[in-house]
Amino acid sequence: MANPVSDLILGFQDLVAGMPDLLQPVVVALAGAVPFIEGEGAAAIGIVGGIHPVVAALAGAIGNFLCVAVIVLVSSRARVAVTSRGGRADKPVSARREKFQKAYHRYGTPGVSLLGPLLIPTQFTAAALAATGVPARRVLLWQGIAIVLWTTLITLIITGIITFAV
Repeated sequence: MANPVSDLILGFQDLVAGMPDLLQPVVVALAGAVPFIEGEGAAAIGIVGGIHPVVAALAGAIGNFLCVAVIVLVSSRARVAVTSRGGRADKPVSARREKFQKAYHRYGTPGVSLLGPLLIPTQFTAAALAATGVPARRVLLWQGIAIVLWTTLITLIITGIITFAV
């Protein structure tokens, strides 16, 4: 049985390998915008594809952050539109939303942003934060920090593994 995420990663690796050097970081940035691949996965794709690790990490993180920024801005505006119309009827809280709210109350925006990538893509975490009313600037700040930290960590690990293997 095929794994769609693995197939997507392999597809991006093939695409990177087939592109001229100047366009390879663009492909890595596009990969960074994909949930479950994100900045750290995109950096790994770029490094394995032969891109300098710093360039791969920057491209992956930028692609991930731009996608998250769009999601946060859209989610924030949607929330304002719904709440300004008085459109929030009392609906039962789903188990998933309740779990997110517990994590948010326990760890706050920094904790959810930094730990979120261990469980779900940054795009989903960012949308949930914005939808619950966390100011967009705060979400973007902490999501940006998380993207940079996770992408840097994975880049260092992959670079170390490649260096050790060679």
